[in-house]
Amino acid sequence: MALSFIPQNHMMLVVAIAVLHLLQLPAVTPVPLLDTNIVLPGCISKCGEVTVPYPFGVGAGCYRKGFMLTCNETYHPPKLFLGNNGAEVLYISLDQGRMYIGSGIVSLEGSSQYSFTWGIPLDNTIFTVSSFWNSFVIMGCGFEFLVSLLDDENTVVRCISSCVHGHPVVPTNGLCSGVGCCEASMPGEGSMYSIKLHSFAGNRTAMPEQPVNATVVMVGNEWWDTDNNSVLLQKAVADGRVRSQGISGSAPPVQIRAAVKWSFSNMSCADAQSLSESGCRSNNSYCHDHWTGKSYGYLCRCNDGYDGNPYISNGCQGMQHLQVKFQFHLSQKVKRSNFTMPTLLIALCFTSVICIATDIDECAQPDKYQCDGQCINRDGSYNCICPPGNSGDPQKPHGCTKDKEKFSGLAVATGVCSGGCLVVLVFSVILLRRKLRARKAKQLRNYFFRKNRGLLLQQLVDKGAAERMTFSLEELEKATNAFDENRKIGRGGHGTVYKGILSDQRVVAIKKSRRAIQSETDNFINEVAILSQVNHRNVVKLFGCCLETQVPLLVYEFISNGTLYEHLHVNSSQSLPWKERLRIALEVARSLAYLHSAASLSIIHRDIKATNILLDDNLTAKVSDFGASRGIPIDETRITTAIQGTFGYLDPECYNTRRLTEKSDVYSFGVMLVELLTREKPYIYMSAAGASLVEQFLLLQRQDKLSEIIDPQVAKEGEEEAREVAEVAAMCVRASGEDRPTMKQVEMRLEALQSAGINIENTPRTEEHLVSIPSDGQRSCSTDGNNTSRRFSMEREILLSMDFPR
Repeated sequence: MALSFIPQNHMMLVVAIAVLHLLQLPAVTPVPLLDTNIVLPGCISKCGEVTVPYPFGVGAGCYRKGFMLTCNETYHPPKLFLGNNGAEVLYISLDQGRMYIGSGIVSLEGSSQYSFTWGIPLDNTIFTVSSFWNSFVIMGCGFEFLVSLLDDENTVVRCISSCVHGHPVVPTNGLCSGVGCCEASMPGEGSMYSIKLHSFAGNRTAMPEQPVNATVVMVGNEWWDTDNNSVLLQKAVADGRVRSQGISGSAPPVQIRAAVKWSFSNMSCADAQSLSESGCRSNNSYCHDHWTGKSYGYLCRCNDGYDGNPYISNGCQGMQHLQVKFQFHLSQKVKRSNFTMPTLLIALCFTSVICIATDIDECAQPDKYQCDGQCINRDGSYNCICPPGNSGDPQKPHGCTKDKEKFSGLAVATGVCSGGCLVVLVFSVILLRRKLRARKAKQLRNYFFRKNRGLLLQQLVDKGAAERMTFSLEELEKATNAFDENRKIGRGGHGTVYKGILSDQRVVAIKKSRRAIQSETDNFINEVAILSQVNHRNVVKLFGCCLETQVPLLVYEFISNGTLYEHLHVNSSQSLPWKERLRIALEVARSLAYLHSAASLSIIHRDIKATNILLDDNLTAKVSDFGASRGIPIDETRITTAIQGTFGYLDPECYNTRRLTEKSDVYSFGVMLVELLTREKPYIYMSAAGASLVEQFLLLQRQDKLSEIIDPQVAKEGEEEAREVAEVAAMCVRASGEDRPTMKQVEMRLEALQSAGINIENTPRTEEHLVSIPSDGQRSCSTDGNNTSRRFSMEREILLSMDFPR
């Protein structure tokens, strides 16, 4: 570039101004694609602060059938609504097929029971409320809440919120654990729900007619778990600042969000392509089958490296706009200097940097991009230059003409020198800013490392072991592709689990906390402390943790074959064979007996359930999710604690007394045995008379009518063994913990049953010599008048006691 028209006495001033600009460069931030790339021509792309991408649209001809939106400009700023009078739309995601809407609030006060229908009027062929992304949260105490889909009342989800002396009616710490607040999962995919709520005093026979004061909301899990939203909503309810509203919007001071799934069509990609009805209009897009919860539809997505709207022509573009803003403050000396407007324009041009990366070849479209000279394509634009020996404007017809005179050598040299200096300055400033950012990030990681390591080492005895178990954040981000959503394999009560591959090719599962609050940090640290002391083939193995984040990350072995729940509750008449169920139950019993008796610190798991039992390729059981576990010194038999666990599996004695013992795990294990015998889900099942799964099981067992509830497959494959296991389960779920057996006794009983089952074809059995568990908790044996069996059982018990010291 020639700068000969600039007076030489101003050249240094131009460079100085450019330097001032560069020294004030802020961070380079990505800017989204232009709105014109996401809507049809002539349609609005925004309503208030919400972007409106096609197939959604406002106004005739701007939307696909079923995706009509209304922009109500009577609000300030304007608000966007689904259809004419539907829910308020807060955000639309094209890539994920997700839409956030303003969730409604229902306040119930004055009556002892309520029964009503509530939901969101949606086109079920396009939209559905996601059961995975949402939950019902009910604030208040002293009630039982039941919810089912309006068109499927067989599946009922229940939660109970108790009133506890010394605790507020509505908590304000963001927790929702059954005291002043309870959380119910969605009963299935749908949009309309049947809700029942009545006062509840802790038992079914004596429910006083007390008026209920409860607030019901449906929230997106992601919204509830982030930005302190749960605390803000609970405080608003506790202070009486929330009024009852329909689904069209939520009351101040918090905007409650619920997540809705949507599909472009209810056809699969293959069907749409075979009928030539694919909605993927952009060249750089592809079709993606999308599960709505009831059936498959499809979405369109831009190819990797492209962004935009795949539903419109040329909507996906490989373009990333990086815009740099400058703050330019001229000193009084510069203001008084006598330089011309061209000088200022050149200075601004040197310091205005716009980087555009695109794959569009403008040179291949000469009718659209005029170039009379040599066209050179580059990312985001193109260069058009006149051939050597020519000059002029090459972007005009016949714009390049033969040179009549050469630029002076001094002008060329000055331009080259100035340009080179400015390029060096630009790169220097960018490198400096990156270095400062990296240094700040390192300091933050070191802060979290020291903080979490200090808390962790309070739990760990061996500091050397803690050093060996420590992973860097960089290594785990590389293993999970920066915690990509596609690597997410599960979501538990205490965190999200990602699949990762370490640098040594080990496949691991990495748990990341749901909330950056101290209670969740304590749960993670607690799980590290528990698992660092455990070494058992039926307990998931902990490899280590990362302490460079606000909450620690856990790294443990990846169990590839899913959970016991997934293998047991399949949509088929045949599930896990009975022999496998019995073996898995025995392996879980062994692990719990080890945790209760063999570890240096007696460990109570507190959340035994089918979803926390992982299975490897050989269907070997692995007990997982120790986030709620507690370690109790050997010389203590019980401890007072807050209620934690899963509805349906939770020990009622612990629930009522807040006294935690090993017998709480025995109760949960007994519920799991009932689940293995019946293939019913404890947290959903409810008999015609309103009895829970455990209550119905015990009633039928006492009446010798187990055949009415037992799984037909179990009855066919192992009826006699099943009756023995049913006796063990009934003992485990006794109301009083003192009447329940220990896990070591349960393990020996199940082991005897399995051994008898293995040898049944080779050993004639006139009478069974199985270890029994009497009601007083002491071990005895059934004998035929011969002391041999009893002597063998005593020797066996002594050997097992040596294996499991107490």
